Amino acid sequence: MDNIDAPNEPVVTSYAKAPASTITAGGVSYAYRELGPKGGIPVLFFVHLAATLDNWDPRIIDPIARNRHVITFDQPGVGASTGQVPDSIEAMADDAYTFIQALGFDTIDVFSFSLGGMVAQDLVIKHPDLVRKLVLTGTGPRGGKDIDKVVGTTYRDILRATLTRSDPKEFLFFNRNATGKPAAKVFIKRLQERTENRDKPISTRAFQTQLKAIQKFGRSAPSDLSILTQPALISNGDNDRMVPSVLSEDLHHRIKASELIIYPDSGHGGIFQYHATFAPAVVEFLAP
Repeated sequence: MDNIDAPNEPVVTSYAKAPASTITAGGVSYAYRELGPKGGIPVLFFVHLAATLDNWDPRIIDPIARNRHVITFDQPGVGASTGQVPDSIEAMADDAYTFIQALGFDTIDVFSFSLGGMVAQDLVIKHPDLVRKLVLTGTGPRGGKDIDKVVGTTYRDILRATLTRSDPKEFLFFNRNATGKPAAKVFIKRLQERTENRDKPISTRAFQTQLKAIQKFGRSAPSDLSILTQPALISNGDNDRMVPSVLSEDLHHRIKASELIIYPDSGHGGIFQYHATFAPAVVEFLAP
């Protein structure tokens, strides 16, 4: 395995080859992967509902890792991380902060998707000096309209996927039309590019606890996002059935220094369907 600390070894910029590591903090062993050149401000990736380290699209990560130190991680109770999944988004943000502190970073950039975007919002509100730039994709604000309906949508699509022997993400992330169906298939294939040291799948119990946390987040009083001063890039597809697309517009209005990209004819996974245009936009946004 490549060791990115060794001076004579090439820097790993392929997520499929990123070394798997663990670090212990607060009694939890956090599983994580890192790639890209070390030094400077790292980009931490906050993943979606039911996801592990294996659920990041390499077509998004690899372009960022060409010039940036990228870190993906499993929250407690998820994948190869030990501990328990908490039943609130705030507690997930506290766990993320514990992990970041253990790695010794005092400034980070954040790339977040879906549930990860909810965790990232709570993290930046509580620790505003920690985050330099914020990418919020496929997500919405605390108390956002219909976020609490994610639970019903998720279970319905899992059932539909089971009946057709498909991956639930094909239904949850993509439109079921002539554009969405092939985009879904190639996305699922990309997630299989890593063949060694794959992560453990999430347990049903952990997944159900995450759903409860999302429901609670959706039914909570809104956070005051007007206090955020960080540049933010917000993106989604125009037909997100999981976290309605209007919530991305809502975030854009609430966060002053934000820009919004909405992709046409796409759903929750719009950034993956449009990775060829989205990845360069993110690289440019996250530039020092």
